[in-house]
Amino acid sequence: MKAEIISKRKKYSLKKDKDSLEKVIGKLLISKKLTLSVAESCTGGLISKRLTDVPGSSKYIKLNAITYSNKAKNLLLKVPETLLKKYGAVSSQVAAKMAAGIKELSDTDIGLSVTGIAGPDGGSENKPIGLVYFGLAKGKKVKTKKVYFGSNSSREEIRWLASQFALNWLRQELIKK
Repeated sequence: MKAEIISKRKKYSLKKDKDSLEKVIGKLLISKKLTLSVAESCTGGLISKRLTDVPGSSKYIKLNAITYSNKAKNLLLKVPETLLKKYGAVSSQVAAKMAAGIKELSDTDIGLSVTGIAGPDGGSENKPIGLVYFGLAKGKKVKTKKVYFGSNSSREEIRWLASQFALNWLRQELIKK
């Protein structure tokens, strides 16, 4: 089991850089004079914790929110109830609205979001445990990604992998010209 976690973690980790993913992101945000806000659901604040563990992160982090319930997604991030009912909280549509919502709420340059099913309960045939959607809002564009981390992964593994994927995707977007 431990070997599986390490194998999965390596898939979303940096190869050449000696700095942590969080430090690399911080350096990129500072060098580009950009700010970031994060809306999390299934990761429960893990992304925010990892980002704010970096000394000086207050220079680029504006607002992070754990919007676990549909009500929180609706009230705080302005995700329409109709969208939540039609597609469910775990969907690309909701991930996109979460990213755009946190960006707008915090008046930040980049909004990052994550919503998924970490288990051990809550999965279905259409939306199994391990399914996670990510959103990234920058400028007027919003991108989403869908990743399935596997139903055999533990809640802890899914949450870690989701945080790692989100941070790595953010890093990749920041290094684009």
